[in-house]
Amino acid sequence: MTVLAIDPGREKCGIAVCGPAGVVVHRVIRLDDLPRVAREWTASYKVDLVLFGNRTGSRDVRARLSHLTVPCAVAEERGTTLAARRRYFRDHPPRGWRRLLPRSLQVPWEPYDDYAAIVLAEAYLGRGKDSGRMGGDFPRPS
Repeated sequence: MTVLAIDPGREKCGIAVCGPAGVVVHRVIRLDDLPRVAREWTASYKVDLVLFGNRTGSRDVRARLSHLTVPCAVAEERGTTLAARRRYFRDHPPRGWRRLLPRSLQVPWEPYDDYAAIVLAEAYLGRGKDSGRMGGDFPRPS
């Protein structure tokens, strides 16, 4: 199964495609670009399900994606920010003097909403190491 996961926000959102081989593509985009990017990615990557978080901006995202023919599901976002931060620092380890600070005290120097989308997708697919702590009761599409 290939999932397009969206971490919604007020002005920007993280978007990621995860498939059987893992993370295919991920990016942080402006909320205004979401309908176009979602339409292009669902077609290009043969997405089976669109999954988006249930917190900030989820109603707006649902309205913006009403044109999609792919089934949609809502996921509990609790804990995704911290898991995304850990994932971000695993892929982009701090350098210089920042490497001396505990990572728990650091915030990534660029938006990392796309990593939150990856965490949502992997939790849904049952691959994330943190999936058990994130409210793993997801509605399965019928």
